[in-house]
Amino acid sequence: MSSANIALLGAIAGFTIYLGLPFGRLRRPAPRLAAGLNAVAIGILIFLVWDVLTAAWEPTDEALGKHEWATALSGGLVLMAGLAVGLVGLVSYDSWTACRRAPGRPAGPGAAVAADVTYRPRTQAGSLALMIATGIGLHNFAEGLAIGNSAARGELSLAVLLIVGFGLHNATEGFGIVAPLAAAGERPSWKTLFLLGLLGGGPTFLGTVVGQRLVNDTVSIAFLALAAGSILYVVIELLAVARKADVKTLTTWCVLLGVVLGFVTDAVVTAAGA
Repeated sequence: MSSANIALLGAIAGFTIYLGLPFGRLRRPAPRLAAGLNAVAIGILIFLVWDVLTAAWEPTDEALGKHEWATALSGGLVLMAGLAVGLVGLVSYDSWTACRRAPGRPAGPGAAVAADVTYRPRTQAGSLALMIATGIGLHNFAEGLAIGNSAARGELSLAVLLIVGFGLHNATEGFGIVAPLAAAGERPSWKTLFLLGLLGGGPTFLGTVVGQRLVNDTVSIAFLALAAGSILYVVIELLAVARKADVKTLTTWCVLLGVVLGFVTDAVVTAAGA
């Protein structure tokens, strides 16, 4: 199979994320349904954090088993650094955007209108959707690297299996991106959904292209760690939204449903591989 075909399949795996994005066009749901959608997204993202950290830790774990101390140390440090940057970096960014104020309005006719047009703060739900898409994009870039690396090593059957598996996962991740918007009753435009999908799914294609030319565990660990940190931050934010809804029993069941959905898609991939 040619490099171009592998890259095309990587693109398909990434853009299955668009299968879940149309949920964001739902009209404002009832409060309990909104809380349920938010909780399912939390469950999916919790599974992703576990999945990403497991993949990021694997090279270090293998190095420890072989007593390759230098490799284990470097891998562990890269993981910790990436996790810190992904988590604390988003906290800092969120704090910075919260502290921003409209710039001073210039004097003169039409100045107030001009200022209103240029300064348009994003809603909380929109910010969460953007952060989720960013975290998933980092995660998917690392997945693309895995696809490309497998193809570069001549393991085409593994590469195809990864493409199928990541495609299944991305379909559920699309729902995770737009769940905060659906829960808040905000209907994003089709253009917004396209851009969110490009941000979340496009990196799978880029990672596949890069991975066929660059086989490097350190780079993969770094992107996985960044993804884990950013997704973990979003989970914390969504949990705060869930607490405000004050429907603990419903939230608990829906979080469980989201986690189960993650494991089910993973189980399908594993069974297909077997």
